[in-house]
Amino acid sequence: MGLSKSNLFTEDQNKLAEMAKALGHPARIAILQYLISKGSCVCGDIVEELPLSQSTISQHLKALKQAGIIMGSVDGSYRCYCINASMCQSIKLYFNKLFDAMKHCC
Repeated sequence: MGLSKSNLFTEDQNKLAEMAKALGHPARIAILQYLISKGSCVCGDIVEELPLSQSTISQHLKALKQAGIIMGSVDGSYRCYCINASMCQSIKLYFNKLFDAMKHCC
C-alpha cells in the first residue's frame, strides 16, 4: 500500500497489516517455528532444516529482522538469530485485539 493511502486507516490497522505482511509467507512461519524450538541458531542450521536455498532463507530472515520479529548478531562469518520476545508479545496483542472484538460469527 502506498504511503498516500495508509493515512486513511488507523495506526492500529496499519501496524497490524505490517505485522501480517511480515508473517505472510510459509517460509517465514517455518523459520519462526524453528527459532522458537531452538531458542537461537546460526543461519546454516536453518538452511539445513528448510528445503530452501541459503539466499532465499537470507531474504526471509532479512524481512523478519526488518519487521523487528527477530534479532540477529554477527560473530565472525556466522549470523545468529533469535526471536524478539517483546515484538512477538506485541503481535499477539494486536491479533488478540482484532479477534476479541468478534461477538459472533455466522
